[in-house]
Amino acid sequence: MSPGPARLKRSLGLFALVAYGVGDILGAGIYVLIGKMAGLVGNACWLSFLIALVVASLTGLSYAELSSRFPRSAGESYYSLKAFGRPLLSYLVGFLVLISGVVSMAVVSQGFTGYVTALCPFLPGPGVILCFFLVLTVINFWGMRESSVTNIFCTALEISGILIVIAAGIGAFGRVNYLEISPPAGMKVSTALSQGAVFAFYAFIGFEDMVKAAEESREPEKLIPRAIVWSIAIVACLYVLTALAAVSVVPAGELAKSQAPLALVVKTGFPGIPPALFTLIALFAVTNTALVNFVMGSRLLYGMAREGLAPEAFAHIHPKRNTPDRAIIALLAVALPLALAGSLATLAQSNSLILLTVFFLVNVSLTVIKLRPAEAIPPFQIPVVIPILGALTCLFLIFYIQAEAFVIALSLVALALCLYLFAPSHRKNKARQNGA
Repeated sequence: MSPGPARLKRSLGLFALVAYGVGDILGAGIYVLIGKMAGLVGNACWLSFLIALVVASLTGLSYAELSSRFPRSAGESYYSLKAFGRPLLSYLVGFLVLISGVVSMAVVSQGFTGYVTALCPFLPGPGVILCFFLVLTVINFWGMRESSVTNIFCTALEISGILIVIAAGIGAFGRVNYLEISPPAGMKVSTALSQGAVFAFYAFIGFEDMVKAAEESREPEKLIPRAIVWSIAIVACLYVLTALAAVSVVPAGELAKSQAPLALVVKTGFPGIPPALFTLIALFAVTNTALVNFVMGSRLLYGMAREGLAPEAFAHIHPKRNTPDRAIIALLAVALPLALAGSLATLAQSNSLILLTVFFLVNVSLTVIKLRPAEAIPPFQIPVVIPILGALTCLFLIFYIQAEAFVIALSLVALALCLYLFAPSHRKNKARQNGA
């Protein structure tokens, strides 16, 4: 009797899942976004984090129930397929999530190269990018446990950097008015808070990746929802405390002008700490972001291929390592040229729009599923009002995104439609229609 097809190894517990979530959400964003938010909102930039927290929490709870109902690696694409039964919509959702992850990998690899070349200016940028991706590929290919160990190490360093910033501000807490909002000239207070929330929401992105590890979790129906809630809660506390510490130590106007605002906070609050320390922490932060995007993106492509929404070749599992080897190679083949091209700034700006659109569809999908009378009760469930509010809050933030991002997003949708013509599920549906 021949053995069945290879499956992903279930090796992740709650601690490892929370570490992945916290590591992916923290990433590199918090190290650069505080300055931009301070320039928009002033001392009250922590309020923008709270607005973003509401949006992220509502959508995170929707993800938690959906992962409990359908513990599949395909994530968002599978959820929309179960809700609407439309392969095209399912493909578009999965494609947008996948592209967002690939672009994020390329962007953070450039950030990594910038930090490395700042320390070692004699190193060639393209060579650093190539080595960076090769190391990530080896870790991803070797196995989820190895990726998890690397992630936990990097996450610990990321959190330590944030804790240093918070500690630097402890002695200065209470020195400023934390409700003082100082928007740029000509901008309304409400607009400043909302645009600040768009930046803050970008810093929360990452919790959605956790559902891609469902098939490598020991008890996905129970552990994934708990891990999502814990990850968002931990990161929210760190973000709010970091924002309060930053404006307590350094005036908001100076933070807005700094290219490394948190390093400036540490330099001012803890003059004895070497500046190179934060550079090293930032290197680990961007490495962790790229690794988690790589791991989860390859699992998403694997899941889509298994559902017939991507070429079947990407559903292959390496017989010894139990990892989606072909999906890993495919993502490397796309992300590496993008990183080497060096023209990703405008694409990166569209990430928030792309993912907010996906989150809107995820919330709508859960609403549709919950309103069906014949649906089974999952181990974890939320009131139907939560995904409805989640969808509305996503639309609220989309309203404040710059127009250029819409052009990029629509271009990616057009590309997705072209690629869908060659998807196996589309060819099968077309063949059935012709046969009829």
